[in-house]
Amino acid sequence: MNDKKYLKFIEQTFIKYAQINTRSDENSQSVPTTTGQVSLAKLIVADLKALGLENVIYDEQDGYVVAALQGNTNESVDPIGFIAHLDTADFAAENIQPQVHANYDGQDVVLNQAKGIMMRVSEFPNLRKYRGQRLITSDGTTLLGVDDKAGIAAIVTALKYLLEHPEIKHGPVSVAFGPDEEIGLGAKRFDISKFNVKFAYTLDNGLPGQLEDETFNAAQAKITIRGTAVHPGDGYGLLVNAATLANRLLSHLPSDEVPELSKERGGFLLVTEVKATIAAAQINIIIRDFEHQQFLAKKKLLREIVTQLNQEFTEPRIKLDIKDQYYNIKEVIKQHPYITQLVLETYRQLGLKPIVHPFRGGTDGNALTEKGIPTPNLFNGGENFHGPFEFVTTEAMLLTSRTVVALLGEHLRQSRA
Repeated sequence: MNDKKYLKFIEQTFIKYAQINTRSDENSQSVPTTTGQVSLAKLIVADLKALGLENVIYDEQDGYVVAALQGNTNESVDPIGFIAHLDTADFAAENIQPQVHANYDGQDVVLNQAKGIMMRVSEFPNLRKYRGQRLITSDGTTLLGVDDKAGIAAIVTALKYLLEHPEIKHGPVSVAFGPDEEIGLGAKRFDISKFNVKFAYTLDNGLPGQLEDETFNAAQAKITIRGTAVHPGDGYGLLVNAATLANRLLSHLPSDEVPELSKERGGFLLVTEVKATIAAAQINIIIRDFEHQQFLAKKKLLREIVTQLNQEFTEPRIKLDIKDQYYNIKEVIKQHPYITQLVLETYRQLGLKPIVHPFRGGTDGNALTEKGIPTPNLFNGGENFHGPFEFVTTEAMLLTSRTVVALLGEHLRQSRA
């Protein structure tokens, strides 16, 4: 699978998909939330049919593209699923200009000469690992869309390879490309009745050899504060400053439980937005923790802070609304050890060093696992997600495709054992 044909195909496929603005919109009521995701979904449908797949559908109800490739063996093999998402994160995504730096020299990369935008090795030392490869970046004014169009391109390329090499025996496989993963909506809407698999893998963020069988527990807190605005000259005993109350509330949050000071299995509270005037204020906070009890404790702390501040008034001024977003997949995944053991054996066969660690975020696998399809995350080969310094190499994407093919082969072998 390392020949030039598939390198060229996966690179061209990724660039074609990356140029479509598929940024999701949490304020939209449409499904998907943006029209760009519909455009990409329909393009993928056309590409899959052009490859020769017959069982390809785009469901307007949930925004998912689902396709199936039947097994080419008479043996009984449980079907496997692979998933990647259509949308990109909340960052500039209009007029994306992918740039291919062939035979990358391992030095600083000029992304935009006119604007003086550089990607420096001193800031991103991992760049050195890709010397000699085909490095793909944006022009520094937008994201690139590696998350997760690299995953999509890898799955499409794996299907192409399997269709063109029927001598490679495998069981049934289904693939799904869904919208609005970045805002946590897509997989919650996914009608899994058309995704007939026993277990699945997302090909989301991550480096070759990574396996993420654990995610955060996640919640979002929205806090609204009602003030009383009067002329400050007449404010004694009357004025209630919502902006001041917001500052006081924020001062009660633990200063060491923030993303910039947490790593590995550390959780955090992240203030994502603050809007405040004298009359009203709004605070948005996301809550993350791997441990369920600590997750509950963080939510309890917010409730206690709000209760304490509200006691200063004859009627509550601060309203707190907490909504759980997703839960750690670990408890379900560990009940199905075969799913992770299969990946680790596949990595060893490919010469990849297995790196099992918790994913400091969430994927579509959270909702799918909750729906009854255990779904850990593999990798898509990219780095620096969600910003102008996203990058991936053609070779890393092709390795993702090879992993998909090898995993199907190993699954068949173990089914025979």
